[in-house]
Amino acid sequence: MSNILQSNPNPSFPLRFSWSAVRDYGLIFSGALLQALALRIFLVPANLASGGVSGIAQIINHYTDWPIGLMIFIGNLPLFLLGWRYLGGTRFVLRTGFAIVAVSLLTDILAPFLPRVGVTPDPVLNALYGGIISGIGYGLVYHGQGTSGGSDILARILNHWRGVSITQSYLITDALVVFLAGLAFSWENALYALVMLYVTGLAAEAINEGSNVLRTVLVVTSQPQIVAEQIMQEMERGVTLMPARGGYTGAERTVLYCVVSRAEVTQVKALVRESDPEAFMVIGHAHEALGEGFRPLHS
Repeated sequence: MSNILQSNPNPSFPLRFSWSAVRDYGLIFSGALLQALALRIFLVPANLASGGVSGIAQIINHYTDWPIGLMIFIGNLPLFLLGWRYLGGTRFVLRTGFAIVAVSLLTDILAPFLPRVGVTPDPVLNALYGGIISGIGYGLVYHGQGTSGGSDILARILNHWRGVSITQSYLITDALVVFLAGLAFSWENALYALVMLYVTGLAAEAINEGSNVLRTVLVVTSQPQIVAEQIMQEMERGVTLMPARGGYTGAERTVLYCVVSRAEVTQVKALVRESDPEAFMVIGHAHEALGEGFRPLHS
């Protein structure tokens, strides 16, 4: 594992104020609030496991009555430290840490103020609205250039370590949680949870733009080295530099090409904007990516 995952050599924290950062943290907080509301109003009362660390926290709470928010925080802590070491990047550390703390605190703080039995006993409505609201929450967190920890971190680590695609990583982790939920609650609840997870994914994709998992990014810039270094250091994504000439001006330019996940689109936009505000970007959909950082070519 150590030969493939390289720890971040400079885990520094340059604190620079900007309104874009305030907006990002506002989006992350709003997303965390929606996730906590979905848990407390729809998912927990209906015994629908939300997947990832949150789902495991629900199962533990079912047997022990320990606070769900506290369990979310404890469960995310080792994954967060692992992600900090092997995924690195200031944006990852600050935004993901903020998202984890916000979801954990809000989940427990809101509990006394919300109906313990939820708003409806109908499992279909709980799965539908719980999935939509939590999906919107995830989408807002992604839009704020953060992740919600848990499955997000584990999926990226599996992607780096074994070349497992992001979608397959989510499938593996969520399938395990749903199986455990079937044992803890009921298999009928587990089936409703699968519907909820599917709706959550659709809602998150709709909020974060587009339905495909992968995006191709073309950047025409006069600062190719700066932009490429930012993408490679902050996102650990490979970048290809291609020489080009403007058809109208005849000016020499460099075109950058890279492939990112849907959750990384907002981040790559911000990095390019910071590095070269005059750059020209084209973001397209990719059906599949094979090779380093994605699914292995030989499979």
